[in-house]
Formats: sequence, C-alpha cells, structure tokens
Amino acid sequence: MVRIGGHFHSDDPLAEAVACDARAAQFFLGDPQGWKGPVIPGDPGAVRDAYAAADVDVYIHAPYVINVATTNNRIRIPSRKLLDQQLKAAASIGAKALIVHGGHVNAKDDPEEGFENWRKAVERTNLALPVLIENTAGGANAMARTLDRIGRVWDAISGAEGFEQIGFCLDTCHAHAGGNDLATIVDDIRKITGRIDLVHCNDSRDAFDSGADRHTSLGAGEIDPNELAAVVRAAGAPVVCETPGGAEEHRADFDWLRSRM
Repeated sequence: MVRIGGHFHSDDPLAEAVACDARAAQFFLGDPQGWKGPVIPGDPGAVRDAYAAADVDVYIHAPYVINVATTNNRIRIPSRKLLDQQLKAAASIGAKALIVHGGHVNAKDDPEEGFENWRKAVERTNLALPVLIENTAGGANAMARTLDRIGRVWDAISGAEGFEQIGFCLDTCHAHAGGNDLATIVDDIRKITGRIDLVHCNDSRDAFDSGADRHTSLGAGEIDPNELAAVVRAAGAPVVCETPGGAEEHRADFDWLRSRM
C-alpha cells in the first residue's frame, strides 16, 4: 500500500496529519505567494524527530512565486535564491523532497531560453535533497503543462551536474486541466523522465483541457473516478491529496482512495 497523506495549511501540520491518519504531510515553509525566506516551525531537529516518531513523511512545497525558467532577471535570480533557501530548510527538518512548479516564460520569449534556464538552475543550486518538478495546468508558455514541454525540460537538464537529484511530481488535476490523457499519463511521463516520485491526487472542478487549476475532493469533480484511482495504482508512488476541507474531509479522501487501491 502506498503512503497517502495531504497538504496541510494549519500551524501544526503534524497534528492535522495525525488527526486524519495521514502517512505523509506536505506544507509550506512560509507564505506561498511571498519572497521571504522559509520559516521552520520550531527547532529543526525536534521537528524532524517528531515526524519520524509519528511515522509521517514530510514533503515541502516551494512558494508559487518561484520561476527559475523566466527570462526576467528580477524574478529568475530571486527564484534561485529562494529555491536554495527552501532546500536547506526542508533538508534540516528531514523532508523527503521539495516540490516546485515548472514555471513559464513570457509570451514573446523563445521557450528554449526557459529550458536552458532550468539547466542553469539545476547546476547552480545546492540540491540538498530531491527537487520534484510538478506539471502545471495552464498557460501557453508553461514549461511543464504539455508532454512535449516536459520532455524539452528533461532534455535540457539531463546532462546537468546534480540531475540525479531531480524527480517528478505528477498532479492529476493539472494533467487533466492541462489536456493530458490520464489513461496514459503515467506511461507517458515515465517515458520522458524515467520516474514518478510523488502523485498529487486531486480531482478537478473544471473540464478537460480547461487550463484551470481548481482542485476538488476525490470523486466530486470532472475526472473519471476509475481513471483517478488507476493513475495512483500505476504510479506506485507516495500520494499527497491537495483537496479542500479539514480533517474530516481529508480522511474521506484518503478512505476513498484506499478503498480503490
């Protein structure tokens, strides 16, 4: 049985994880929409030990503002700095990985510059723990919405020093909203990356290829329930549900998924 958990927004993610019988806890180290450095909730060693004692794996989601692909120096350079800070903080509390969105370039930019910027980011960042690049739902200039773009990113970074620390996080809502067939997405991604390290198992409030990043509870959205469960089974990776609600709703999502595994 894969380890299933959730993304928790409270000040005490561990307590929330324990309350809904999660085996993994994903959370932010600070403001997901801000540029301030990470904030560790207590002594790093004590945090690490507490999660280990509770048998809850830790995953840290990087702030949404990070965009290492952009050609805008005022965003790309601070993004690399913040990525490095997040990695150090996540490693200090024993996180399994840091999840970061693929980013995008501007409409008038050559996407090749974005792929090259990803290579530079891999080579110039101290990868203290694995970085999982997550597919995204929308944007014609996104680096990780379509399979073709994800492939181009992997082509660019595969020869970079530190590449062995790069993995992939497959988000089911993003894949559906981004126009990718969930019936084949696991095989499609593995052909490109060779791996899937984490699944963000989320239903989608919006239609296929809508480009809308709106999550909903499992079985309550537009994704076929059988396909959603099949992705998790095929991936065989740990799962984080980024679905709405508190402990009761999270437990219902976990039970929904476990019953289909």
